Amino acid sequence: MSRIGKPPVAVPSGVTATISGQTVEVKGPKGTRSWTATDDVTIAQEDGQITVSPRGQSKRARQQWGMSRTNIANLVKGVSDGFKKELEIRGVGYRAQAQGDTLKLNLGLSHDVDFPVPEGVTVTTPKPTEIVIEGFNEQLVGQVAANIRDWRRPEPYKGKGIRYKGEYIFQKEGKKK
Repeated sequence: MSRIGKPPVAVPSGVTATISGQTVEVKGPKGTRSWTATDDVTIAQEDGQITVSPRGQSKRARQQWGMSRTNIANLVKGVSDGFKKELEIRGVGYRAQAQGDTLKLNLGLSHDVDFPVPEGVTVTTPKPTEIVIEGFNEQLVGQVAANIRDWRRPEPYKGKGIRYKGEYIFQKEGKKK
């Protein structure tokens, strides 16, 4: 039995979910998202909750059970609350600035990096050394954060670079005389 797939997904007030066949469409204050499940699971809605159950006891059906429930829970959370990733920039002269739909990064390269922000994601810079990425699609928010981080990953000697907020970077010892 799947511990992830068993609990039902609660649909909060202000969010409407419609199920047609294997497609779940969720509308909320942040937007509208839909997702289509495989034929290995059955999706039902009762009393403001969405339940997912496997069709049969095959390995694939049990795998899809937990994944389907998690995807539906992410749809509901995304349109009601949204997702957020925070990045920190460490290093002398490293900074970021949000300009409309472009994020300007000064990362010690020979040129400034102009990172185009995709549609459905908002990027803000409360401080020049902080980047906040928000949106209703968890996969897109995480991918944008990873793409920004890839421009200058934290290095293990001084810890300079772009890191997730709260991320621990193991510091290596430098050369000894």
